[in-house]
Amino acid sequence: MQYETQAVYVISVAAELAGMHPQTLRIYERRGLVQPARTAGGKQRRYSNADIAQLLRIAELAELGMNLEGIRQVMALEIQVAQLKHAVAQLQNQLERALENSHTKYGLVPLNQTAMFFGRTPSVFDEER
Repeated sequence: MQYETQAVYVISVAAELAGMHPQTLRIYERRGLVQPARTAGGKQRRYSNADIAQLLRIAELAELGMNLEGIRQVMALEIQVAQLKHAVAQLQNQLERALENSHTKYGLVPLNQTAMFFGRTPSVFDEER
């Protein structure tokens, strides 16, 4: 993960890797589409592999005919979807653990099993009801 976010590329190298002109990268930064890291003095931009991937995604969306504001909104929604997927996965794990604990703690019978009393099914299970 650190490899992806470590800012190592100067603007000319990042532009070449993304297949863009360096001025395009500056425009994207001004529009808030990408936020490269800065050197200690704040003079030079440094791009990471994640920034390069983001630039490639911007180019892909632009190729589809989207304007920069549309691209910014799509990318914000993509981030939100990723965060929501992560939250859903965490909730599913919590639910699975809670279900496992409840079955072992309370000795619950799974719903797919039926009860038999004195050789017949209780009337609460009759299909006629």
